[in-house]
Amino acid sequence: MSKRAKRRKVETIALPMAARVGIGAVAVAALGYGLLGAPGNVQPVRKPSAPQAKASSTPVYVAPQVHAAAPAPPPVPTPAPLVEPPKADAEIPGALVRQVVDYASRQTPGTVIIDTNNTFLYLVLSDTQAMRYGIGVGREGFAWSGEQTVARKAEWPDWRPPAEMVSRQPYLPRFMAGGPGNPLGARAMYLGETEYRIHGTNKPETIGKRVSSGCIRLTNEDVVDLYERVKVGAKVIVLPTNAGRRPSQGAPDAASRSPDPASPSNRPSATSAQVPSPGPRIAEVQ
Repeated sequence: MSKRAKRRKVETIALPMAARVGIGAVAVAALGYGLLGAPGNVQPVRKPSAPQAKASSTPVYVAPQVHAAAPAPPPVPTPAPLVEPPKADAEIPGALVRQVVDYASRQTPGTVIIDTNNTFLYLVLSDTQAMRYGIGVGREGFAWSGEQTVARKAEWPDWRPPAEMVSRQPYLPRFMAGGPGNPLGARAMYLGETEYRIHGTNKPETIGKRVSSGCIRLTNEDVVDLYERVKVGAKVIVLPTNAGRRPSQGAPDAASRSPDPASPSNRPSATSAQVPSPGPRIAEVQ
């Protein structure tokens, strides 16, 4: 074989080999580019199973977003109601309403002084002040003056009219249990061994008047207040009226010449009243 023929044969063999090498290089380059450019987190797509596909078709309820409510404003405190002064009973004049007044006295605090003329009862609080109550007092012929002590106290007391009263008023009950209908009212303070009492009444319109048989009456509200303040053994001074009924027939009552204690310059003392002697006992009746 000639040299030219051999050279052509080699070229014919070499061309296909070079083409193969080139194609291989291109394939390798393409494969490397695909590997380098693909994202690393790509997962192969899987076909969902039948239960999963069915579940995915069921509508899902999504609750609306709930926003936290704004905190309620703190409650505004309601102002306390103004404390009103005690109102006078419609049946009682203003001067007879219970009140603290200026009252000069040398008596021990807790002493009760009854001003029959002016229908006032004073409970001594100090040398210069007293609690004043409007009262009803004995009618004409039944007023009295003197000094006693509170022997005992009772709440909603029973009432037993004495024989002298029954003889004058035969229609009176012989006994009446304590209660709102009882003429002695809510409280009673018994004076010494007499039948005289400081007590309440179920007829407040009689306060400031001379209607009793010698007892001293207050409204039920006032007598409850006085009852809580006065102690058993407290001194009670009943000042005389201009024509007072003396409980005894002895010497003239020195207290009848005493000046009116309602004036701050005049001060009743323990010696300005006489103790009533045991005699006819008079009880209160409406």
